[in-house]
Amino acid sequence: MNVLAIDTSTYVMGVAVLRDGQVAGEMVTHVKKNHSIRLMPAIRMVMEEADMKPEELDRIAVAQGPGSYTGVRIGVTTAKTMAWALGIPVVGVSSLEALAANGRYFDGLISPFFDARRGQVFTGLYRSRGGEVERVEDDRLVLHEEWVSRLRDQEEAVLFLSPDYGKHEALLGEKVAVNPADHLPRPSAIAFQALEKEADEAVHVFAPNYLRLAEAESKWLEAQKQKEKRLGGRDE
Repeated sequence: MNVLAIDTSTYVMGVAVLRDGQVAGEMVTHVKKNHSIRLMPAIRMVMEEADMKPEELDRIAVAQGPGSYTGVRIGVTTAKTMAWALGIPVVGVSSLEALAANGRYFDGLISPFFDARRGQVFTGLYRSRGGEVERVEDDRLVLHEEWVSRLRDQEEAVLFLSPDYGKHEALLGEKVAVNPADHLPRPSAIAFQALEKEADEAVHVFAPNYLRLAEAESKWLEAQKQKEKRLGGRDE
């Protein structure tokens, strides 16, 4: 199966192409640059280097979230647009599940996470089974201090993986030694995980998994609530 995989859910931007189920090309960057400008040129470059034409693709895989609201939206919108134009399905993969795949040979629990500001992280809990990762607890938005405290009570070792690891290193304390590259999600992992998932034929209803409202939307809803309270008080 031929798959194009896209990940823009964090500062890490990744594009990968599978040809007949094997990696034919992959590009990963970890720089604070605009994904909306760089994504399509990256897709074009990887596709050309892999000698793959768009009409040869069988499905498009995308990091569905959680992560940066804008980043997730860019990746999902691009994947949906391409899938719709090509008449092929799109498959969503948890951004955290994709990162957890970097610990697939670790003997213990795997906690991938992305910084969500204000002491919070997007995270989940996974475990390796025969070189594949399976979800132990659902992805969530949580205060990292509370999450780490709870994991310290586990009898098993826990592997923390994150492109934001440096921001939380003091909280994590003693760490399991890993290759620094393992803290960066790989689009090829998304592509392989998408091979095992059921494709969503209804491309137009495919949606990101933000795990929280965008900050602007959250503020707007809060303002509406305050407005309703004021109006309600006038009626009394």
